[in-house]
Amino acid sequence: MFKAKNLFFVTYLALTALIFLTFSASFQVYISFFISNLFLLLVVIYHLFYERDYSPFISSYIVFYLLFFLLAPISQINSFSGVEGSRLVNFFIYKENLVVYANTLIIIFNIIFICFYIELKKKILKTKNIFLKETSKKYLPVILSILLIISLLGFLSSYSFIKDEFFNPNWLKSQETSKAKVLINKKFIFMIPFTGLVLCIKYIKSQKKQLVNYIIILAFFVIFFMLLFWFKNPLTEKRNALGPLYICLIFLFFPKLLNSNVKTLSFLFFSMIIVFPLTAIITHSDATLAEIYNNPLILINQMKGGGIIKAFNTLNYDAFFNFTASIDYVDKNGFSFGYQLLGGLLFFVPRSFWTSKPVSSGELVGDYLVNDFGFNFTNLSNPYVSEGFLNFGLIGVIIYPIILAYVLIIMLQWIKSKNHLKRIMSFYFAMHLLFFLRGDFTNGFSYYIAPLIAVVYLPNFIEFIIKNIVKR
Repeated sequence: MFKAKNLFFVTYLALTALIFLTFSASFQVYISFFISNLFLLLVVIYHLFYERDYSPFISSYIVFYLLFFLLAPISQINSFSGVEGSRLVNFFIYKENLVVYANTLIIIFNIIFICFYIELKKKILKTKNIFLKETSKKYLPVILSILLIISLLGFLSSYSFIKDEFFNPNWLKSQETSKAKVLINKKFIFMIPFTGLVLCIKYIKSQKKQLVNYIIILAFFVIFFMLLFWFKNPLTEKRNALGPLYICLIFLFFPKLLNSNVKTLSFLFFSMIIVFPLTAIITHSDATLAEIYNNPLILINQMKGGGIIKAFNTLNYDAFFNFTASIDYVDKNGFSFGYQLLGGLLFFVPRSFWTSKPVSSGELVGDYLVNDFGFNFTNLSNPYVSEGFLNFGLIGVIIYPIILAYVLIIMLQWIKSKNHLKRIMSFYFAMHLLFFLRGDFTNGFSYYIAPLIAVVYLPNFIEFIIKNIVKR
């Protein structure tokens, strides 16, 4: 294991050295990124060599920081040789002072986060944790039956929706479907088969099991797996949704592959820097399923002249410069004083009921770029650190990392839990953290809460109803 840590660390150092050796920018911009990289390096050293607890959350945090706050913005600056006034991928004007200021805020955020994470872990992990009660084997077949019925009803009711997802290009998907319906379908109903899978695997791996129940639950497992793949595949979902789910399946089936910090960090490192940029060719293709089936060379043609580096010069990796745009927006329009945060926390309140409900922060910054810089797209990312700045300025940049550190410690408690569902959803959160940190907050928050309810709380609610019926 120590050799694996050293090997990864050397690889990490080699990559970051290559990044800065090829970085073309002014001295102040170069130094701001270099100092930011040094602080991240300290986090990497702590996580690999000093952190004793298994924490896939810090692995995700490191990979996000490296990818979106170092590799992507440096690659984008290199594409126009760091010339002041150049247009960025989001049409915002490249301003060196904003880049330096953004890096300064990111460094402050990073220092506060890791300090509070280490201190809170010492205090909170020692306290007694109250876990949700594990689902009973006695009622497991009934719970699985109800989950299967809900899944099948979801299959029937959403058939046309899924068919539309299959046979239309990504940019045309869900144009006539409300955001609320998409959220309920994709993040709640379509996650119920995953809940069934987790419960089935828990029973199959248990030592004490009855033959009849084992055969029945094995049948449940096959059906749930087929439904999950129908709902969740590269032609119906984007990478930010597929990634956490399928990595969780790896964690369920082959836990030894991702049971240490160095394994998880290495897996995410190579996946996000090499594999995921290449998968964008499929998940963000303008070709339909039928066109790809009839002519597979379409995908190869889309790769020509691209490469991994070019993938970083797209809106998929716009987080850093959306942050600089947010700083510019605040300079002209002021802070929201928590109004943007409130809209994210109350994402479930319909806009028809709350007429003055704020748009998501990504859309807010997108509208600013459209109106002031002639951009043509409003559904943008807005990183977590930027959310803090948009809401409360420098105070937000100080408060938000403390909240994040506290949430991750709670997730650490969950991943140590004996409750199978909470354990898998804590790991799911670790993988989802990449999307959550990229933002915006409204989407990152709602896209975790809905699956959390489907996986952790729905089966417990069903068991509660069953027990009450039995008592009566």
